[in-house]
Amino acid sequence: MSVLFMSTLAFTVCFMIWMMFAVIGIPIKQQLGLNETEFGILAAMPVLTGSLVRLPLGMMTDRFGGRPVFFTIMMLTVIPIWLIGHATAYWQMLVAGLFVGIAGGSFSVGIAYCARWFEKQNQGFAMGVFGAGNAGAAVTKIVAPSIVVGWGWTMVPTVYAVLMLCTALAFLLLTYSDPAHRVESHVTAGEQLKALKDPNVWKICQYYSIVFGGYVALSLWMTKYYVQEYGFDLKSAAFLAACFSLPGGVLRALGGWFSDRFGAHKVTWWVLWVCWICLFILSYPQTEFTVKTVNGPQTYQIYLNEVVFTALMFVVGVAMAVGKASVFKYISDDYPKNIGVISGIVGLAGGLGGFLLPIMFGALVDLTGIRSSCFMLMYGVVWVSLIWMYWTEVRDADVMRGRHELVAADSLE
Repeated sequence: MSVLFMSTLAFTVCFMIWMMFAVIGIPIKQQLGLNETEFGILAAMPVLTGSLVRLPLGMMTDRFGGRPVFFTIMMLTVIPIWLIGHATAYWQMLVAGLFVGIAGGSFSVGIAYCARWFEKQNQGFAMGVFGAGNAGAAVTKIVAPSIVVGWGWTMVPTVYAVLMLCTALAFLLLTYSDPAHRVESHVTAGEQLKALKDPNVWKICQYYSIVFGGYVALSLWMTKYYVQEYGFDLKSAAFLAACFSLPGGVLRALGGWFSDRFGAHKVTWWVLWVCWICLFILSYPQTEFTVKTVNGPQTYQIYLNEVVFTALMFVVGVAMAVGKASVFKYISDDYPKNIGVISGIVGLAGGLGGFLLPIMFGALVDLTGIRSSCFMLMYGVVWVSLIWMYWTEVRDADVMRGRHELVAADSLE
């Protein structure tokens, strides 16, 4: 429990820092005169590094153990975090963001580190509790705007650098190592990477690129969306954006419990359906049209006000939180001896989704001028995924009617 608590706390801090540009990127955008695409690249830059290092960090966790790898990651990011506050040019912020992104790789380390301290029947819950560190995105949206308003955006990296250093030292003091959790030394990197040949791994990657990649992308995008679409100030916009980020993080433990009880497959299927319906409604842009009636022209408006919009985003956040846990339940069920590598591969896919989507969001706004185009893109991605999941899993297992359960019972008889 000590390992789980400290790992979750450390991951929360890492995620706070990983999502830092979601808040400080807004004053930086104004200061440097960035367009939407440039803002998307800036916000997503840490996500790129955090995604690319997840696979090698997962392999290192299997080989050396989670405790030393996790501590090293945190210490390596302290100076780059501090340097962001002293950057003055766009390219300097991009380079610093690349190094800060290493903090995002802590996920594939911590998920394997925590899971191995629990019995298989409780691993889904343990991984869900650890994954609740995603709530760091919401913590940043609550804490960072107050710092920006009080002392300017450059103070945020300074405070976060000190926070990361203190967290790393506390983690080192309050966690433990078990040599039995390491992969045998005769297992080579090539043998670990054989998992890339498994089509089931790629299927899990595809699911995670939605529930995690989409969560990261929307967490980075929502504060600015509230500012530009509804005219809120930075503090109010960040607080409302946290209504999506917070449940998307803390309820991941609930997703782990659901997955242990009902199975990863069934939970993931319904998560995608909930996201698909909500994203369809969110995709509709503010519309004004005129109809010729017997009493003359009548003008109507169709739009989502801030209350309905926030409620829908809250539902999407809950669904993605459950989905993030259910996807990783696949891993603990199917790859109990190779959790670090598989979680690294799947985390890489999810992180790349979180990197590419904000850039695509910005490009779509620059091309179409429609802010809700980000939800149109997400809707299309989920729609394709639902079709793929139906033809590869649901159609054969007949999950909706429980036919697979009857077949299993017949076999036991």
